[in-house]
Amino acid sequence: MFFKIKLIALTLFLSCNLSAQTETIKNDSLKKNPEVISSEKIQKPETIEKVKKWFENIAIRGYAQVRYNRLLETNPDLGCEQCDRSWGNNGGLFIRRGRLIFSGNVHERIFIYIQPDFASSAGTTNNILQLRDAYFDIALDTDKEYRFRIGQSKVPYGFENMQSSQNRLTLDRNDALNSAVSNERDLGVFFYWAPKSKRDLFKKLVDENLKGSGDYGVVGLGVYNGQTANRSEANNDQHLVARVSYPFEFKNGQVLETGVQAYKGKYVVGTKTAGVTTLLGSEYKDERIAASITLYPKPFGFQAEYNIGKGPQYNKTNNTIEEKSLKGGYVQIFYSLKIDKQQFFPFIKYQSYQGGKKHELDARSYDVKDLEIGIEWQPFKNFELVADYTISNRRYEDAVLTDNHQKGSLLRLQAQVNF
Repeated sequence: MFFKIKLIALTLFLSCNLSAQTETIKNDSLKKNPEVISSEKIQKPETIEKVKKWFENIAIRGYAQVRYNRLLETNPDLGCEQCDRSWGNNGGLFIRRGRLIFSGNVHERIFIYIQPDFASSAGTTNNILQLRDAYFDIALDTDKEYRFRIGQSKVPYGFENMQSSQNRLTLDRNDALNSAVSNERDLGVFFYWAPKSKRDLFKKLVDENLKGSGDYGVVGLGVYNGQTANRSEANNDQHLVARVSYPFEFKNGQVLETGVQAYKGKYVVGTKTAGVTTLLGSEYKDERIAASITLYPKPFGFQAEYNIGKGPQYNKTNNTIEEKSLKGGYVQIFYSLKIDKQQFFPFIKYQSYQGGKKHELDARSYDVKDLEIGIEWQPFKNFELVADYTISNRRYEDAVLTDNHQKGSLLRLQAQVNF
């Protein structure tokens, strides 16, 4: 028994002595090699960072617009189907847009964008849910300078068409270029290229509230159905589009963007009055070319676009839809004024258009001359109020609206919430 106790005591003594010697050696080593400390720290086990799932990278944002168009109205028969259907008789408060946007990178090379609208109209029924955008971008390089966009998205034609309604000053897009692509969108495949520096600049022009159009590349090429968003293709001929738009940034910080774009294809007229004669089995040449120029408001801004082309148009003399020439554009001047944290954008815009609108009944014939004078007020980034006084001179005719020439003026108001 005594022997066992001595053996245990000896073991404990040797163990303590060995530990003390080991600690002494370790301390001497650290004095000679202090970098061992950092090495030890690195080697300590750390909590493993949780890898995000794809849906955790999706952001949600949106905006809503409510309008009233009847103030100071001089002609209740003056209407504008392209603008919104609350113009004129029986028009009242109107929800123009109610958008939710889901977007994000589900992979380092794949970006998705889905935008439904809760304020679409179908006949006399309003506030119907309808898809606006549903596409994904596939980047071919790490800087995402080269990318393909696949799905339903905006067709790269015209600066104002590309510009979001959330950022645009006037309440509606111009007739001349917007008549090229109803709702600005279609189902297709588009290729975009822009150097990283220009992509950063496109983003900056939107983030700094300079009324940018967004990033649609310096060069854009695409093929799309041609019947516009949410409509089935009606022939075996796809539309082709090409766009080049380059922003020049000067030493004083001013930015000037110039662009040229064109598209061509064949369009099938889908809505026509019974008895109206059509040409070529309702399939018509649909082709245009346009030029754009934008001086961003620092603080003075200028914007102008013009296009020419050919498309279907109603001819009242023989009650026929024919291939006819079209032309038109707009010019806008505006100013950015900041008072404390509030921002004001006074603007003046004049537009004209002579031609058909292929999306409307009988490819309705138009002759438009409009002048808009207004101001946008942003007391803070989540709220905007626009007052837009419109002086309009419009002739628009189809087989039902013959000899329809309307003139008038009205004050239009829009409240917008951004979230």
